[in-house]
Amino acid sequence: MLSVFWQFLLLGCVSFGGPAAHIGYFQRHFVQKLGWIPQDRFASTMALCQFLPGPASSQLGFAIGYQRAGLGGAIAAFIGFTLPSFVLMLALAMLGRHFADSPVTSAVVNGLKLFALVVVADAVLTMAGQFCRRRLTLALAVGTSAGLWLWPGLLAQFIALLAAAVVGAILLTRDSGEPVRKAFINWPFLLLFAALFVGLPLLAHGGSAGLFADFYQAGSLVFGGGHVVLPLLQNLLANDLSSEVFLTGYGAAQAMPGPMFTLATFLGAELLPASPLLGALVATFGLFLPGFLLVLAFINGWQALASSPRMAGAIAGVNAAVVGLLLAALYQPVFVASVTGAPALAAAALGLLALRVFRCPLLVLIPAFMLLGVWL
Repeated sequence: MLSVFWQFLLLGCVSFGGPAAHIGYFQRHFVQKLGWIPQDRFASTMALCQFLPGPASSQLGFAIGYQRAGLGGAIAAFIGFTLPSFVLMLALAMLGRHFADSPVTSAVVNGLKLFALVVVADAVLTMAGQFCRRRLTLALAVGTSAGLWLWPGLLAQFIALLAAAVVGAILLTRDSGEPVRKAFINWPFLLLFAALFVGLPLLAHGGSAGLFADFYQAGSLVFGGGHVVLPLLQNLLANDLSSEVFLTGYGAAQAMPGPMFTLATFLGAELLPASPLLGALVATFGLFLPGFLLVLAFINGWQALASSPRMAGAIAGVNAAVVGLLLAALYQPVFVASVTGAPALAAAALGLLALRVFRCPLLVLIPAFMLLGVWL
């Protein structure tokens, strides 16, 4: 467990670049360098984490820790990988209050909001190229985004994901010719996930319990990784936090190493200003927990489950809907809150060009957009 914790802590301090980059770090470090997991099992585990709701790269690290040292190793991997980003986001939330009224702070916030627009646009284009290669998957993505623009809300998002899974299971089925094997499911973890998902909104109201319930609900519905958590949390907490706070935290999360889900750390501290550390811990744990419970439920039977043609089709449908979900978020709240005029739009377009075409590192773009915020 200590070895797992230390290796993931090292990666947590240097893993910039978001979920896709994290997977590359894990592959080089744990497959090639340390030999903790063979390549075929790594690929299979990665597919499971991409299918389940939750933070895909953190779930992959959690699964590697589990396969290395059991449940204790999984927890050690999570803490090690998340701790650096958690500390930085908590410090940002606590120190930010002392500079909230400063013109410089306002300018930096504007720059981070524009940077968030660039990152979300890049994620839409990347995921569309990966998951919308067929006419039907493209139609699912566009239909999802159009529906959410007309009827925004968490319920509409859930219905869109469920409908896409059904359509995919019926119309996107591909038979590999291999016999379908019986899947093993770890039912206690799956039942605990379901019990918390249903029971927390009924039992927890206000305070830290209500905060945990809200973030657990969001973590249970986030298909597609860290970028998609933004619209889900925006809908859940719209009455408690402004769009400016959301986008400030989201932009800051891009600048941190480790998982983007530590956006919850920042938001939790903002939501419980009298006890920022408690709020940060509760929100972070609530957002990560459902994805980890699902990994524990399915990790031992995933290969058999994914061999089902219907399941493969459902996965393709959900992935396409996730692209539409992110496209809807690109307009509201990201574009609406960040683009204040033609200069801001031009800056965002140039930033997207620098990121996608010239592969400009995030560590260069982040300070550049902060300076742009001062200029704009």
